Amino acid sequence: MPGTDAPYSRYVALGDSQTEGLGDGDEATGLRGFADRLAEHLAHHNPGVSYANLAVRGRLAAQVHTEQLAPALSLRPDLATVVAGVNDLLRPRFDADQVAHHLEAMFAALTAQGARVATLTFPDPARITPLARPLAPRVVALNQRIRDAAGRHGVTVAETSRHPVVADPRLWSSDRLHAGPLGHQRIAAALAHALGLPGTDDTWTHPLPPPATPVLTGWRAAPGELRWTATFLGPWLTRRLRGRSSGDGHTAKRPHLGPVDARRPS
Repeated sequence: MPGTDAPYSRYVALGDSQTEGLGDGDEATGLRGFADRLAEHLAHHNPGVSYANLAVRGRLAAQVHTEQLAPALSLRPDLATVVAGVNDLLRPRFDADQVAHHLEAMFAALTAQGARVATLTFPDPARITPLARPLAPRVVALNQRIRDAAGRHGVTVAETSRHPVVADPRLWSSDRLHAGPLGHQRIAAALAHALGLPGTDDTWTHPLPPPATPVLTGWRAAPGELRWTATFLGPWLTRRLRGRSSGDGHTAKRPHLGPVDARRPS
């Protein structure tokens, strides 16, 4: 049970690019991400823990459901994280009810098998990049459905959406879609704290120290916004128009349960 020194021994992560670890490491050195970091925290208190990560970048909630749930159940986890829906938010025909349906189906199946399940809410993207302001109502709608579905199945929710620090640019990678190393560290800490794991507290909610140089706002930020549009938004829109996904050709990085190195620095 949570609160003991070794509450879980089989952790399986389901999701998309955030769970895969984009923004934390690279293709050459290997991706880390919040799920790896959470597994390392578990292993620090239980060296015998095993961990699988089934996430694949670019996946919609329906794809996470249809592609990852059955393999996850076959691994019989006692802890699972399910984080998906951001890719759906970015699609023109976003339907919060449909996304929530797939998330709830995963919550129901995993908890029915006896797993403790954790998920999280998403921050308002307009606080990260002004161009994302039209997505704000979608995020509010999806977050509420996540809370409702989680409540029906006893799923733990890390409320990462409610704290000002999540909008700090230093927590995000340069594409502003994926957390950077510090952001993934905070997400892992938020999930660990919500789960009541030993050695956790609410320090993940605390603001970072003031930046060495002021953050540009207003017209001073315009050149940076234009560079971001050309470097990240443009290629993303091109892939969508061509019916392609960043996950094409990719498979899960840890499809099988295996040991975790708890000595890795945070």
